[in-house]
Amino acid sequence: MLQVLLSGLAIGGVYGLVALGFAIAFYVTRVINFAQGQLLMVAVMVTAALSTTGLPTWLAALAGLVGSAALGVLMYFVAVGPVLAYDRFSFAWLVSTLGVAIVLETGAAIIWGPTSRAFPAMLNNNTVHVGTGSLTLQQLLTVVVALLAVAGFELVRRFTLFGKLGMAISADPEMARAVGSNTRLAAGVAFGVAGLLAGVAGVLIGPITFANPYLGDTYGIAGFVALMIGGIERPAGAMAGGFILGLLDEGANHFINSHASDWFPFVVVVAVLLLAPRGLFSSGEVLRRLRRTTTPMAEGTS
Repeated sequence: MLQVLLSGLAIGGVYGLVALGFAIAFYVTRVINFAQGQLLMVAVMVTAALSTTGLPTWLAALAGLVGSAALGVLMYFVAVGPVLAYDRFSFAWLVSTLGVAIVLETGAAIIWGPTSRAFPAMLNNNTVHVGTGSLTLQQLLTVVVALLAVAGFELVRRFTLFGKLGMAISADPEMARAVGSNTRLAAGVAFGVAGLLAGVAGVLIGPITFANPYLGDTYGIAGFVALMIGGIERPAGAMAGGFILGLLDEGANHFINSHASDWFPFVVVVAVLLLAPRGLFSSGEVLRRLRRTTTPMAEGTS
């Protein structure tokens, strides 16, 4: 049981980082970036490709992170920003982000080939024991980095000028623009940070899996499911949703069968959305719905 818990937290950290990237981009722009998983894939493929040339692993990983962050910024200014400027209230951004996802995936398959390739082991060959369970140092690093990422975001959001600008833009972009805030720059930074988080998730999961051009589909969907569980309006809730999804994945694999993780989390998502359409951690949504459900019952019995 402890091993299931540890493994669930480790993979949940990866899901949480992808979900946090989704949430940060949405927090500032009200856009869900459906190419988030492909930004993860880019970091994985760049790192794997450069490491085969003899470049030190940490430099290859750094290049992968820079690539995913830069693509996030470029994506906003080329594919998202112009669409929002034309009609902020349309869903054209959905088509543009999906289009970017297809371009990145197809481009990666053309450049590096459609087959899987090895990823540097990094810390995956070293094991640390926790009670009766164990984690590789790579998995332990994943949990630590995920917690530091969400804590760092909350500190920036609450205590820095840029964080307050992001909150202002999130609440009322028109008013923020009217008082002189550079909303396009803030949105570009948000997409860059989201791309960086996707890249970090890719570098952390790479040693545990393989580098593959289609890797982004798997982790993009998982990150989006985590976002729905935790709540799209609270980035910290998205990270919590990632850990919950990771635990559900491992629990389903262990207690049902090895294929249960393909469908069981989606059953849970449906249940969560019925109880709290905005997510478990979205502004007390669950408590409000429970009150609305129980109050008429209480009135009927009085």
